[in-house]
Amino acid sequence: MNIGAAIKSIRKKLSITQYELAEKCDLSQTSLSQIETGIKRPSQRTITKVCSVLDIPESIIYIVAMQESDVPASKRGVYELVYPSIKSLALQMVSSEHLELVNSKDN
Repeated sequence: MNIGAAIKSIRKKLSITQYELAEKCDLSQTSLSQIETGIKRPSQRTITKVCSVLDIPESIIYIVAMQESDVPASKRGVYELVYPSIKSLALQMVSSEHLELVNSKDN
């Protein structure tokens, strides 16, 4: 599971810079960069804060973060058939409407 890559993917979909997201989450830009590149693993508290700022359910982060290696070998055939559609649906929940909400959460 690559939570950092999922955060980055959603952040980019919303056209938010690392600096903007980090600031809204009370993180340093360096910490967010390390999370997105996989150097640092985010705490549950950080994941919750990121999801709150982005106004998305935590399940979206986990769906987008899922990787083939997270799935037992016996279930990979089903994963390969179903996961692309599930990921696409999850990302459709992240839209430009969210960008307006995120921007309105400025201090």
